[in-house]
Amino acid sequence: MWDTSKDYRLIVAQKAVEQFVRTIEGANLRGSWNKKNVLVTAKNMLPEIQALYYSYVPLEDIASSSHMQSLLDGVDQIISDLGGENYSRQFLSQLNKEERMKLDEPLAKIKFFINTIRGLPDRLKLGEIDDPIIGVDILVGKLASVSKHPDSDSLMVCNVNLGKRAITVITNDMTVKDNDHVAVALLFPTSFMGIASEGMFLGAGEGILKGVQGELGSLPKRVDMDAFIETRNMVDSFINS
Repeated sequence: MWDTSKDYRLIVAQKAVEQFVRTIEGANLRGSWNKKNVLVTAKNMLPEIQALYYSYVPLEDIASSSHMQSLLDGVDQIISDLGGENYSRQFLSQLNKEERMKLDEPLAKIKFFINTIRGLPDRLKLGEIDDPIIGVDILVGKLASVSKHPDSDSLMVCNVNLGKRAITVITNDMTVKDNDHVAVALLFPTSFMGIASEGMFLGAGEGILKGVQGELGSLPKRVDMDAFIETRNMVDSFINS
């Protein structure tokens, strides 16, 4: 029997909710939104995850369970209480340039929470995998634009097309260029001198993997396991933070 209490997907999901609550409590989010409802809904998601922890039922059943549906409904309610699907744009419109830069990381953390919960059913359906990398989405992306970090000569800012959405990834691989096909692990955001990186490119040895096969937004195909080492370490670090 699979030990759901040690499933990395559920552990990361719980951590994402906890971090989201702290982000909402500390972020400078102005405008018309319902902070009280957002926090209540998020905190109510924690016992739903706990119920999944100790269910010890097949992962396919967990993915389609009433507890999972409550989590997904909770995310939808939170988005509504934040002001709708365009919540990010609405919050940023209330701020000047300097204030918007400070809000970049909190907004990325909110997005991480939303995407982590919404992607949980599909990750569970991948089956019994005892590896930290299963706790986050790892997807094929295409570099839509690449530019040097405005405050660092050793970092590149990449806008990554994942098919249905786009994210920002900061890398120290100076050879990246527009239209590169890469594999991206969607990790808890980290700020690099004012710009939040929403993930990390897979790679091993000489820079990041390029020419990765697979449809945009899907699991990458035929990736060497050595390319996952740093992602595994980062997920472990997030869980233990």
